[in-house]
Amino acid sequence: MDNKVALVTGANKGIGYAIAKGLCKLFTGTVYLTARNEELGKDAVVRIIAEVPKRACKELRFYQLDISDKDSVIRAKEYLMKEHGRIDILINNAGIAFKCNSTVPFGEQAFETMKVNYWGTKQVCEQFFPLLSPHARVVIVASQLGLLKKISNEDLKKRLESADLKMENLNSIVNHFVESAKNNVHTDFGYPNSAYAMSKIAVIAMTKILQREMDKDSREDIVVNACCPGYVATDMSSHKGTLTPDEGAETPLFLALAVENSISGGGMYYLKKQVDWRTAIFFNLIDVRNWSFIKGTFFN
Repeated sequence: MDNKVALVTGANKGIGYAIAKGLCKLFTGTVYLTARNEELGKDAVVRIIAEVPKRACKELRFYQLDISDKDSVIRAKEYLMKEHGRIDILINNAGIAFKCNSTVPFGEQAFETMKVNYWGTKQVCEQFFPLLSPHARVVIVASQLGLLKKISNEDLKKRLESADLKMENLNSIVNHFVESAKNNVHTDFGYPNSAYAMSKIAVIAMTKILQREMDKDSREDIVVNACCPGYVATDMSSHKGTLTPDEGAETPLFLALAVENSISGGGMYYLKKQVDWRTAIFFNLIDVRNWSFIKGTFFN
């Protein structure tokens, strides 16, 4: 039997659920569906087993994981180390977004969004990367709202896209965004007026840093990429998306299942193609009928 391991965060519904379901169809190792809510996560496993009676995977398991809780992440890492000693596919899908009509102060939105989407994803990577096997695939589910054109300050753009950007530099940028958001002056510094957008800009920049680190690692062919799944009909988009969750899962699955030495890392992908983080335009993602609803907020 295949001893490989795949893990998907935030997988009890939406795109994460579709990714986990897709792995059950296509991946021959053990698949971990993780979620904060144990009841919802276990129910998701039951539903996938019913939906996919003929599964390629060795086993589908649930593990409770809150990516914003360091203790939860460490427990998951220790469990995986003891149970398997490896991770072959890590899909960072978990994330939050505030609705555009939210009455929560923007500073609080910025703090909470970064706590999960950036800091949570970062600590999952920090804890789980030592378990990555040679030829492992890491996918960070981002968004077209994370494209660099959302930054209006040219100096900030250059800092974010620099090949010399270090994680501590990116941490400082994220902290500065949150602090300036608390004082409602974030746009004065060129940040977007969307906490979700800024969080996705940050995780794409993090993807590039992580790949540079992996390029120096002795383990062969560990590839880290970000992707935009498209405008998907999920709870996050109030089910206004033009794609189904299964369609949104296609690019993350493409990256996760790329065979050995077949794909480069540090990229941003859409429709299974690498796109330019700085200049890409995804016209076909935008439903102009709902533009007033989505423009300030959160579709993937």
